[in-house]
Amino acid sequence: MKVYFHRLLSVAMALLLLASTTSWKVDKHYCMGHLVDLAFFTDAKGCGMDEMAVEGSVMTCCDSETVIIDAQDDLSFSLEENDLASPVFLVAFLHSYKVVFQVLEKRLVPHEVYPPPLLVKDIQLLDQVFLI
Repeated sequence: MKVYFHRLLSVAMALLLLASTTSWKVDKHYCMGHLVDLAFFTDAKGCGMDEMAVEGSVMTCCDSETVIIDAQDDLSFSLEENDLASPVFLVAFLHSYKVVFQVLEKRLVPHEVYPPPLLVKDIQLLDQVFLI
């Protein structure tokens, strides 16, 4: 379960990074107030009635709308902006790193020298209690 959660989280974070670093362009083409074409990353195709002539004047019945979302360009990481270089963090990190990977010479077993108790009677057989 934990492995699947980590995989799902890593895929979600990768997709979030991809979405935040990609520029998006959404182009919409309306004809007489109705959406005719919607295109991502490219220009929307027109309906063919871009201009309509009425009694010598030029009126447009079509409208195009473009939405551009700029990507995040600055992905650099510097230690000057963060508090990672502070002495408190470094001391705590080094201490925890040393304690976690400390090798113990001999494992201490506190009940190693004590013998098990002597069985005088078999209590389970006397009480007719059996593990099934």
